[in-house]
Amino acid sequence: MKFAPVLALGLALTGYMATSLAGDSEHDRGHSKNRDNKTTTLFRLMGKNTVWTPVKSVAVNWQTFHTQGLVKIGDTFYVSAVEVLEGTVRNGASTDSLYDFTLDRSTGNGRGWLFKFNEAGELLGKVELTDGSKYHPGGIDFDGKFLWVPVAEYRPNSNSNIFRVDPKTLKAEKIFSEADHIGGIVHNTHDDTLHGVSWGSRRLYTWELSRRGRDTKVRSSDWVPNPQFYIDYQDCHYQGVAYMLCGGVQTYSSPKGNVALGGLELLDLRRNRLEHQVPVNLFIDEGAGPTGTLALTHNAFWLEPLGNGSMRGYFMTETDNQAELVIYDATPWGSSD
Repeated sequence: MKFAPVLALGLALTGYMATSLAGDSEHDRGHSKNRDNKTTTLFRLMGKNTVWTPVKSVAVNWQTFHTQGLVKIGDTFYVSAVEVLEGTVRNGASTDSLYDFTLDRSTGNGRGWLFKFNEAGELLGKVELTDGSKYHPGGIDFDGKFLWVPVAEYRPNSNSNIFRVDPKTLKAEKIFSEADHIGGIVHNTHDDTLHGVSWGSRRLYTWELSRRGRDTKVRSSDWVPNPQFYIDYQDCHYQGVAYMLCGGVQTYSSPKGNVALGGLELLDLRRNRLEHQVPVNLFIDEGAGPTGTLALTHNAFWLEPLGNGSMRGYFMTETDNQAELVIYDATPWGSSD
């Protein structure tokens, strides 16, 4: 896989939305700095002129299938992926994947995986999370102790299992199920809630937890519409105090053909509202040049600060069941001129 050049789409999508909440003194002063960590602080400085510098691409020594979510713990990586054995078939119905919960396709058949690998791309372990028609893992997250992995049917408005996985042993424990396709999940460790996104991230879910001894159960479940539409979130990670950093993509038609728009967004989980958004005009080159239809943020990603004013981004995106770990450095304040 080759690095693709930055393609200018002419979309000035960067915005900082620190809308006040009535009665919330924290937001009356704009965003509270003590809610930010190093990642969110740097991310707020990024925009459409961020300089993305290719670092390297790491080939892996196993079949990745269709990658979904990525987590980095120290020097170890974890990626979720779906192995499709039989594709879904449309039934002629339609759904907006928001207020309409109609099932528009068959379940298909496949296997859901969580892979563990090192910086050299060597496979260290794997666990299968398939449960009948639920074989599609989504975006994953790490809360400091456990990995959280949703595994859904490969269709909107369906059903999902939510797993908690020990990153050392890869032992998986099903915590609860949800009557929807959950495509990504994070654990808000500050108020002990889970937050997730549905198919296409049209619904933003919140689950309140209850704990008794070692048992964890869901006390309540609720969702609100996602007020943002230009990309669909594919992978999300908890950051700072009650923020969720998501990456995603949406494909648009144009007179010159289809083009994929990738991006990263920071959401305030206390309000389920956008805080900051950054377009990522980078595309994967699978050998014949970038086509503009496979954005870098199409699926799995991970961002971390380097300590020098830049961020390092790790991406695993593919269309042929074989992804590589593609690494970029992102420097704010830069100019693409």
